[in-house]
Order: sequence, then C-alpha cells, then structure tokens
Amino acid sequence: MTGTAKLLADNDKLTHLLYQMELIRSFEEKVEKLFQQGKIHGTMHLCIGQEATAVGVCAILENRDKIITTHRGHGHCIAKGTDINRMMAELLGRETGHCKGKGGSMHIADLDKGNLGANGIVAAGLPIATGAALTSVMKQLGYVVVCFFGDGASNEGAFHEALNLAAVWDLPVIFFCENNQYGMSGSIKEMVRIEHIADRAAAYGIPGKVVDGNDIIAVMETMEEAVARARRGEGATLIEAKTYRWRGHSRSDARKYRTREEEAEWRTQRDAIANFRDRLMADGVITEADWQTIQARVQQEIEEAVTFAEESPMPSFDSLEQDVYA
Repeated sequence: MTGTAKLLADNDKLTHLLYQMELIRSFEEKVEKLFQQGKIHGTMHLCIGQEATAVGVCAILENRDKIITTHRGHGHCIAKGTDINRMMAELLGRETGHCKGKGGSMHIADLDKGNLGANGIVAAGLPIATGAALTSVMKQLGYVVVCFFGDGASNEGAFHEALNLAAVWDLPVIFFCENNQYGMSGSIKEMVRIEHIADRAAAYGIPGKVVDGNDIIAVMETMEEAVARARRGEGATLIEAKTYRWRGHSRSDARKYRTREEEAEWRTQRDAIANFRDRLMADGVITEADWQTIQARVQQEIEEAVTFAEESPMPSFDSLEQDVYA
C-alpha cells in the first residue's frame, strides 16, 4: 500500500488535511483584514483558493525534506508545519517572528521545518532549489526539495536553467508550478503557445505532469510518484497544478482583466476546501458537527496568533544591523 493509500484509509489524517486547508484560508483572510487596517505594511499576496496545492504537496514530504516558496507562500509555510503565532508576528514585523520581523510576508523562512525561504523575485527560487538538491546529493543527506513557483515564472530564464541543470545531474528536486491562470494581470493563454507548462519538461528529458490543483488527493498522488522517483536517484520532475487565486495579484490589483463570472465559477464549483469537505462527509469521515468544530478551532488559533503577534515587541534599533550580510 502506497503512502497516499495509507493516508486515505486514515480518517484522522484526512480530517487533519481539511483542517490545514481551512487554517490556511482563515489565516489569509485575517492577514488581509490586518493589512487593510494598516497593521501589516508593504504589500500582500494571498493564496486564497490555492490551499489544496500547499497541503497536498507537503502531506507527502518528510520533515527532512525542503521547500522553496514564493511571494504567495503563506500556505506553503503553514502546510510545512510553521508555527502560525510566529508567522503572524513576522508579518506584523515583530521580534518574535521567524525572521525577527525583518523578512515579512515575501521573505519568511523556517529552517527548522525545512522551509528555506520565500522569495519576492519571480523565478528566483528555482536555481536555489536546484542548489539545495545538489547539496542533498553531495552530502548524502537524502532529502528531497520542492520548489513552488507560478505560471509567470516559467517564462523566466532561471526556470530553464534550473530545469536543465537538475535534469543533467539527476537531482532530487520537484518543480511544482501553481498555474493560477494569471501572471500579474496577464492570462497564461496570452503568454505561452503551449497548452500545458508541464509540456516543457520534455525539452529537458524529465517527466512533466499535469494535475488538478484544486483536488488535494490528485495532488498527493502525483507528488508521491515524483518524490519516490527523486528518492530513487532518478532525478527531477515538473508538475503543473491547475488552480486559481480568488484575490488579485496583490492588494492593489482590481482584477479588471478577468470576469466576475469566471471568478464565481471557481468559487462555487471548484472550491478545493468545499469539495474536499463534501467528499469526506459523503464518505462518512466527518459530520457537519465535526466541520463546525474544525472551523471553531481554526478561528481560535488565528485569534491567538494575532494576540501573540500584537503583544510581541518590535525589533530594537540595536538589532538593525544584525542578520545582515554583505
């Protein structure tokens, strides 16, 4: 029995996956409100609607495995096990944050959980992930690296360089493209002449897989195959997960480039959380009361995280030049 099959037979673990997805969405909704209130500075890239990719990927990984995330990476952090109290503190610029309040939303990292960090530069994480995978091989550490990136990053030079090098050296890295249909304000259909970004894997001699990114079980099954291949020393895989971001690219995005009808379809028909919840209910894994308990637990944890962050001190001026490298 495969790892995914074992997980699907464990009601507690299935329930935990649903809890994680709901935690990610509620976390994002809360930080959106905090940003609107002026309590979080800079900008904000929310992953609401993309919860199944983060949770599905990280459900297959071991603690020793690494991830590289993006500017839209809060969900990846939570799915990999990052403490949301310290995450919230980081976003609010507090000393108790994972990066002492200096990384913020787009540069958060949690090395203890294998999160090698977010990156605000499009596609910049791909060569970093390739380097981390090379480290795993050279030092015989046995871990697998997953690099999350968006559809827009697939048109950057770093994407092609990273895939080529990882392929040539059979590195244990999985390039996971969250294709949410839009890079900034442009449709992916206007940016590439191929149907699937995963088709580009053929140019580098590695497998390319397309998966429904809003079906958490499909994501897990696809990931399991790629991780097993990497652990066997057979090299990299490119996975493209078709998904959708409910919000704009960032908080300044009015989403004028897409229709409200399109958004409504993804929200009502292809909501990853609602569909997975309904599946678990239909299979008798959870009841309506269980779902309400999950929601109540999540809301309590989110409010506790906000309280922790707001009661934490701001970094002192004495620490201004600490953790800075030139």
